[in-house]
Amino acid sequence: MFFRDIIGQSAIKKRFIQTINESRISHAQLYAGPEGSGNLALALAYAQYVSCTNKQADDSCGSCPSCKKYARLAHPDLHFVYPVVKSPKFKDPVSTDYIEEWRKMILNGAYFSQEDWFNFIGTDNAQGMIYTQESDEIIRKLNLKSYESEYKVMIIWMPEKMHQSCSNKLLKMIEEPPSKTLFILVSENEEQLISTIRSRCQLTKVPAIDEHELVERLNELPDAEGKNTTRIAHLSRGNYRKALQLLNPENQDRYNLEKFKELMRLTYGRKFLDLFSWVTELSNIGRERQKSFLQYTLGQVRENFINNLNNPQLVYMDEEEQAFSSRFSPFINERNIMPITEEIERSILHISMNGNPKIIFTDMALRIVKLIRK
Repeated sequence: MFFRDIIGQSAIKKRFIQTINESRISHAQLYAGPEGSGNLALALAYAQYVSCTNKQADDSCGSCPSCKKYARLAHPDLHFVYPVVKSPKFKDPVSTDYIEEWRKMILNGAYFSQEDWFNFIGTDNAQGMIYTQESDEIIRKLNLKSYESEYKVMIIWMPEKMHQSCSNKLLKMIEEPPSKTLFILVSENEEQLISTIRSRCQLTKVPAIDEHELVERLNELPDAEGKNTTRIAHLSRGNYRKALQLLNPENQDRYNLEKFKELMRLTYGRKFLDLFSWVTELSNIGRERQKSFLQYTLGQVRENFINNLNNPQLVYMDEEEQAFSSRFSPFINERNIMPITEEIERSILHISMNGNPKIIFTDMALRIVKLIRK
């Protein structure tokens, strides 16, 4: 990954290059930014530039042996940690078990989300996480001598998904790191990391991508021809992944919208038999997709409330969502926005804690029935 491939983030890229060239490399760094901001891409570009043997003024050379291996994500001194899932094939999985899938995922584009990754490896009803046994792999890998580069690099994607015992062992490694070891933690919710790890990492806040720079990148894509890329960039809120979805809507996005519309219509109409059928369907789609739907629902409830306030500049909905909102938004108001939001957030928490999805969705739906007509 080259710095030039990253959308926007010019100030961060310039600072990274300067610190590397001045040999001011912090051994533990945390890149915290929202989904689609490019924090993983920045980590990859930083690691490649550190290891490049023929550094240019503003980027890696791309032609030295190190850069060629980074291009395939096959450099022997580059290590990854990321959430994985248990399966019949991997009872006690570690990141290495999924390394081929991980490489394919990144080489297809480094702006993917947790949902994309879990869908790619097939989680079924499992929830991905970084398990306890991963800490032993981290210790084993980083206690080895460097093969080719000056630094051994460990990129940890979504460290907030770490099991507590794994976090504690990682903390020990960060406090007493092996010589010439570089930890790069890439997080979307750094507040979920244990505070002792956060305090020992050099923090880089990665903002959402600037809207004008996002428009420029979208206009370079063949699929953008004839599309309103300015509107797409606005709706995506600086999230490149979301912008790509708006450019070419996927089945999952349409599914979430349809299920949201069904939920609101059925709860308002108090059609309980149909509502229980809706609950049964949602209970069988897998936990990661359930959380994705609930996050989408949470966002739509908020957008409909804002739409009800008649302030279009603050509304972030596509045409299909707006078509539904034009009729539905009056039912999301100052009397019910907070309790409905709390119900959805509670459901997300309970799904994350492996609660029974049928009970969770039934409870949420019945409570919304009482709230939607307030």
